[in-house]
Amino acid sequence: MAADARPVRLTFGGGITENHGVLKLLRYPFLLLFLGSILTADDGLWPYNQFPFAVLKDKYGFEPPTDFLDRLRLASVRIGGGAQVVSGSFVSENGLVVTNRQAAAACFGGDPALQAGGFQAGGFQAGKGDAERPCPGLDASVLLRLEDVTAKLKPGATLAERTAEIAQVEKECAAKSGNVCQVVRLFEGGRYDLYQYKRYTDLRLVFAPEYSAAFFGKERDSITYLRYGLNVAFLRVYEAGSPAKTPGFLKWSTAGIQDQELVFSAGNPGPTARIATASQLAFLRDTALPLELSRLRARIGVLQTLTPANDAEAKAVQDVLTPMLAVFKSEAGKLIGLRDARLMTRKSSFEGKIRRAVEADSKLGLPATKVWDDMSSAYKKWAASEKTWQILEASAAPGSRLFARARQSVRGEALASLDGCNERVETLMLTQYLEDLKWLGEGEVPVKAILGKLTPKQAAEAMVQGSGMLKNRAAAPAKDDPVVRLATQLEPAAQKVRKKREELIGSLEVTAAEKIAQYRFQLFGATDYPDGTSTPRVTFGTVSGYTDRASVAQPFASTFSGMYYRQNNEGPWEVAERWVSSRPHLREVTPLDFVSTCDLGGGDYGAAVVNRAGELVGVTFDGNLESLPNVYLYVGEQARAVHVDARGIAEALDRVYGAAELIRELGLKMREAGVD
Repeated sequence: MAADARPVRLTFGGGITENHGVLKLLRYPFLLLFLGSILTADDGLWPYNQFPFAVLKDKYGFEPPTDFLDRLRLASVRIGGGAQVVSGSFVSENGLVVTNRQAAAACFGGDPALQAGGFQAGGFQAGKGDAERPCPGLDASVLLRLEDVTAKLKPGATLAERTAEIAQVEKECAAKSGNVCQVVRLFEGGRYDLYQYKRYTDLRLVFAPEYSAAFFGKERDSITYLRYGLNVAFLRVYEAGSPAKTPGFLKWSTAGIQDQELVFSAGNPGPTARIATASQLAFLRDTALPLELSRLRARIGVLQTLTPANDAEAKAVQDVLTPMLAVFKSEAGKLIGLRDARLMTRKSSFEGKIRRAVEADSKLGLPATKVWDDMSSAYKKWAASEKTWQILEASAAPGSRLFARARQSVRGEALASLDGCNERVETLMLTQYLEDLKWLGEGEVPVKAILGKLTPKQAAEAMVQGSGMLKNRAAAPAKDDPVVRLATQLEPAAQKVRKKREELIGSLEVTAAEKIAQYRFQLFGATDYPDGTSTPRVTFGTVSGYTDRASVAQPFASTFSGMYYRQNNEGPWEVAERWVSSRPHLREVTPLDFVSTCDLGGGDYGAAVVNRAGELVGVTFDGNLESLPNVYLYVGEQARAVHVDARGIAEALDRVYGAAELIRELGLKMREAGVD
């Protein structure tokens, strides 16, 4: 999951919505009672201007101080410019930010010593000031204020008119405030909020552990628990060449967390699809996800059996295999959840209650409920075409960078780099793709013209060997390049299936999402929360162990001792030598990672986790397998967010890395090595 930056499968037009309005239809007490029963769980990706204080008080007996959310918001940052949006938080008055190791990727630049092993393998620790490493292209934004600007936009405007109106609001805001201004479309157009950010564009790396420590267990352990990863990094934001002044930072907790303790998470959850209909989820469960997983499984299998000829080829294999494994595990976890009858029953039950409330509403009535029937009918008609869609358009030739570049050339798109592209890997991936095309058959694609009398393996070998793209990687591919010719032969069929999908479900997904979102707006108002959109949110929950799908009881926290129990200094549990030599000095019972019921949504990596006092107790870096279906519906019995414990971070900084300057800046005390 941590490496999975893919968007939610369902299109839903311009992204999932953000907020609700303030209507409460007390004419439907049964529906509000049903919603209330859901919200007594730790369910919700809450905007700062829509936090459920009453739920928090009723469930936990806690009333935060009036400035609790403001302090949390102003101490939290949204980090962009990399492969995905991640979160972080200020932890000193001099612009120091704690976040995930992924956020540090942009800071390593082209240093081969840091990038060895296919990803940034080496750690980094700055001395003072100018030793901090620049992070080109990375920025950090703090949400200063937000306001409802719906009244400034004309109702019933066309898409072009609304786009122009939004641009004008943002322009006026920026000119007046000097801030970065963004209008967020909420509830599929039911509401629009204006977010004002302070943006820092000069970020520098202060500390990052080795890849092996941050991602201990690598793909073997991803989206599982127990975990033993020190997935953390420290950056610093600068203004005018000097460290920024950030007096509203989060104090580092030395007491840590306890089982069943209430905690809050402040970050930027990625897209979720919780307004998806039951028929959409059934389609994913029965058709789309099984097909996607079968294709990925075949490719993973051949990559794992390949014996690399050298280090460069081993790196090329990992560059393809690692993200593919991440996607496979993520999608497999979603499928497992969708096959859980409890999840689908909850979804269907909730949807049924909404439909009945819509039907009973005098302004909506029975015709308004047709949207659910239309969606169900459309997906039934489309299901038979999903295989063609995935193979030709949605996921054509997974793992083949040559085909991706060839298609970009055919479609007049920007060409991706081929640096690190490997001939043997390409041959394997193209062989699998030609097998897919053969599976589709002559009725869908010109298989005979593509293969002739060759097998898929023979044809793939001929294409790769005959392609000029690997010989001249910087040049645009020639029109007669065999891989370009393949992309050209498939383009008419790809256009055909694109058109068919748009006609059957493409535009319907958009309009259905708008209608359902706005129905919920009218029915629930501010008592419901919005889907995630990678914008600032607050979640809350308890530190809590659970019993996993294998009926194994999992404790709420792991310790360094568990890491050393698994560490064998090879394979996925290999660690840097400093971790081996530092073991005698570590307090191995110190908590390293812990889990909570905080709603992770579509992923919220780097998010600060704080206690009731607003002190930082952890940093979110993953979710367990059972949390993956939360993208569609929160189910808190087993779903858990996984966090690095603040005490484990401090222990490692002190006893493993000897990061005296960093320890002092966090307001902690350096212990003498080996002395407790």
